[in-house]
Amino acid sequence: MENFTLKENARIGEKYYYLKHKSGLDIYVVPKKHLSSYAIIGTRYGASDRSFKTEKDEDFLTVPDGVAHFLEHKLFESEDGEDTFARFARVGGNANAFTGSNQTCYLFSTTENFNENLEILLDFVQSPHFTEENVAKEQGIIGEEIKMYEDDPNWRVHFNMLEGLYLNNPAKVNVCGTVETISKITPEILYRCYNTFYNLNNMVLCVCGDVDAETVVSVADRVLKPAEKVSIIRHSEEEPEGINQAFVSEEGEVAMPIYNIGFKEKVLSDPSELLKYKAEMEILMRMMFSKSSEFYNDSYESGLITPWFSAWSNAGRDASYSVISGSAPNPEEIFEAVKAEIRKRRESFFDLDSFERAKRCIYAETLTDFNSTSSVANAMVGFALNGNDFFDFADAVSAVSVDDLKKRLAESFEPERAVLSVVVPFSAE
Repeated sequence: MENFTLKENARIGEKYYYLKHKSGLDIYVVPKKHLSSYAIIGTRYGASDRSFKTEKDEDFLTVPDGVAHFLEHKLFESEDGEDTFARFARVGGNANAFTGSNQTCYLFSTTENFNENLEILLDFVQSPHFTEENVAKEQGIIGEEIKMYEDDPNWRVHFNMLEGLYLNNPAKVNVCGTVETISKITPEILYRCYNTFYNLNNMVLCVCGDVDAETVVSVADRVLKPAEKVSIIRHSEEEPEGINQAFVSEEGEVAMPIYNIGFKEKVLSDPSELLKYKAEMEILMRMMFSKSSEFYNDSYESGLITPWFSAWSNAGRDASYSVISGSAPNPEEIFEAVKAEIRKRRESFFDLDSFERAKRCIYAETLTDFNSTSSVANAMVGFALNGNDFFDFADAVSAVSVDDLKKRLAESFEPERAVLSVVVPFSAE
């Protein structure tokens, strides 16, 4: 395999093969002796990409919200009318796709006929077919999906939080758009977005399973067409440091109030800084708010929180933020308790045992991911699309020091950049 670069991480006992394919696609192959194999291809394109151009374009194009998600749906429809999911099913593949703020991905898992499934995956993402008729039909379908999400309290509480955090940042954009915005989508817009962002030089493929790397490339050689490299220029309005709204509340179909507490963080564009930030925040959030933390146990015993309680952070090229979410009778009291915990830990940090225990837990969880072909491939693509290497994450976690975390805590979780979003039960009338 002379054309491949082999990367091995002795610390975690794993390896992968990498190739920059002649088409422009980045290909990662992670060999695993598992019963199922998994492949995922992703592009650096998501809901946040509202205004853009290439170096060949004179002007920026600003598109309606929801185009990336709409395009994801439409790629599954072929020109001859054949259903792509049916194509996968005939050869034993189980396919899916998802759109996020910064990426769109297409995937399949299978226990048989891997080459045939991979060929379908690589073929349909290169075969767009948009017409006035099929776009209008999809507008009705996605419109119903949007209405379903608008009735979902968990969806509402999260996007209300993002609306509270950001004034101009496209991170607040609902991935699906709205019924009004998707009504403005045309075949011309879809083709422009597709030709800009679905260039193979802007995409990553990861395969994980009992698969030979040379076989993967042989399929790619048959199916992929060489793509001319383009430079994509994204534009967004300047985002102020402050937040838009500190408290957002609405009524919904919930038995008990649900909440998202969000903290607006600084945007980190450098991939190495982003990796370090992610490692630090994983450790810090576990120490402060996991179910083994002092905060969780004290709050649970006092009745302040319920078992439905979690904390996580998001680190992307457009936005970074931290979230504490759950369901409880008094979200406002939890909001104050969270801010009090942050002040407390800034004054009196955790002991060394807690720090080492959190690092070991995250390190162990990272190793556990390698037991699943889907977990490995999804993580590999997600990290690669952000300019990082998933194999480096365990080392980044190990490298975090107490001083690193103290500095991160001093810079993050600023109360003046915090938002409480709640959905409360409908009032009795």
